[in-house]
Amino acid sequence: MKTAILVDGGFYRCQSYRLFGEKNPEDRADELFRYCKKHLSTKYANYDLYRIFYYDCPPLNKQVYNPITKKSVDLSKSELYLWMTEFLTKLKGKRKLALRLGRISDTKVIYTLPDDTVKKLLTRTISIDDITENDLKLNVRQKGVDMKIGVDIASMAFKRQVDQIVLIAGDSDFVPAAKLARREGIDFILDPMSNHVSDDLFEHIDGIHTHYKKFTNTTDQQSCDVSQRRTVGD
Repeated sequence: MKTAILVDGGFYRCQSYRLFGEKNPEDRADELFRYCKKHLSTKYANYDLYRIFYYDCPPLNKQVYNPITKKSVDLSKSELYLWMTEFLTKLKGKRKLALRLGRISDTKVIYTLPDDTVKKLLTRTISIDDITENDLKLNVRQKGVDMKIGVDIASMAFKRQVDQIVLIAGDSDFVPAAKLARREGIDFILDPMSNHVSDDLFEHIDGIHTHYKKFTNTTDQQSCDVSQRRTVGD
């Protein structure tokens, strides 16, 4: 039986950082590949890998005005840009791994304040003079990734290319695609990597399988700044 493994890239990078710690691009790419292959052997059956599909966006490389420093920031020279570019290059070299890249909307790319900082300003816990460059986050919008995931799920289901689909993701945006796959007789498995699963998504999957506890002995779990992963593609 054949299994396709679909990875929401922004979600995986966030969760892997939190669960497994910080890594260089090559090690993170190797880790992702090994983690996906854990899904091919379970207590119920052994599966052949059809393909791993990795969905993400290339990093942004434009100039953005920083209101604190009052200077433009060249994102193409940032550490995040360099890390992400090398990471995607390493993934391209993996056997049976296909990149499905969307894009980041280059309109209205601005620095904003996190919600908790805004609340502190409104309650006068802090003043505008207390705001520093570290308080800013880059506000970007991902385009095309969720659509590509849905289209691939539908295509594989209608063409009967696989017997099982494993989705590594953490939100309920994929409920319609999961429902379609199950109606076509596909075994649809979710790996939330310790993330909470909403009731509407849980209702439309065939099971939850995750391997993060067996995959590492790391006990020093780090926090993941969601705004950071959205900077590069979610």
